[in-house]
Amino acid sequence: MKAAWFEQFGPARDVLETGALPDPTPGDGEVLVRLRTSGVNPSDVKKRDGAFPALLDQGPVVPHSDGAGIIEAVGAGVDPARVGERVFVYQAQYGRRLGTAAEYVALDSLRAPRLPDEASFEIGACIGIPIMTAHRCVFADGDVREQVVLVTGGAGRVGYYAVQWAARAGAHVIATASNEEDAALCRDMGAAEVVNHRESGWGRRVLDSTGGRKVDRVVDVEFGANLPEVLACIRIGGTIATYSSTVVPEPCLPFRDMMFMDLTLRLVIVYAMPEAAKAAAVEDTGRALRAGALSHRIAHTLPLEGVARAHELIEQGGFGGCVVLQID
Repeated sequence: MKAAWFEQFGPARDVLETGALPDPTPGDGEVLVRLRTSGVNPSDVKKRDGAFPALLDQGPVVPHSDGAGIIEAVGAGVDPARVGERVFVYQAQYGRRLGTAAEYVALDSLRAPRLPDEASFEIGACIGIPIMTAHRCVFADGDVREQVVLVTGGAGRVGYYAVQWAARAGAHVIATASNEEDAALCRDMGAAEVVNHRESGWGRRVLDSTGGRKVDRVVDVEFGANLPEVLACIRIGGTIATYSSTVVPEPCLPFRDMMFMDLTLRLVIVYAMPEAAKAAAVEDTGRALRAGALSHRIAHTLPLEGVARAHELIEQGGFGGCVVLQID
């Protein structure tokens, strides 16, 4: 099969290779998916750069956890009727070497849910990390109907979906954005108000936008950097659900202040979500896709041979939307 892989850690153009690898075969409980797309996410880039030193101990790694395609074969214990099913793939390269940057992947049938006909394979490649992370951040701590939900980085890969999930669930959504184009996008997705997180004191402006009502729940893209402003606008007993802290990777917490506010801090990553939460996200996503109820942003689409460039785009940032590889 055609595939991309790396055998050492380092810059994308130095270590990522493309060529031919043996076709995988599905084991017990597995499906073989002929991939049409592969999603590229920050976690994929970090793995390639050496964030997990033991990753290469068992051999070369085919990167990427997200993708979409069609089931071509099944292993023992899987309903043969699944052959021909359109699916999206998540967690393909989690605790395993072989991900979705290839023509084929064999993995647990559970990690290849049905992709509704209403959704393209490109959209399917955006589900695993962006959509499911957003779903977990919004809903992990209960119903958000009539709550005030703050989504930082509302035009980002995850924030874009978090705004939509929260607004669809009946929350009053406030988003942060750094420019008017992104602010307009957040409003289009359901945000009632948008504040500029590049301006100092934006936490107070969140309160201005609500008439002084404090935030019930925060979905946060930059926990360490945003925490002082978040503490200025979150209510006692509120929840911060965060999935990244890149600018300040090892935050120092104002423990006493947070303790006296009785805050809940939830750290979210798709891989570690309880199976029930994954199932709920898959079910809700399928329902929303069938209804055409979610909007999507695909910023860059490249061929498999452009995998190094895809990784560089993720590293450079400066754009909204997902990066997707076309496998065929």
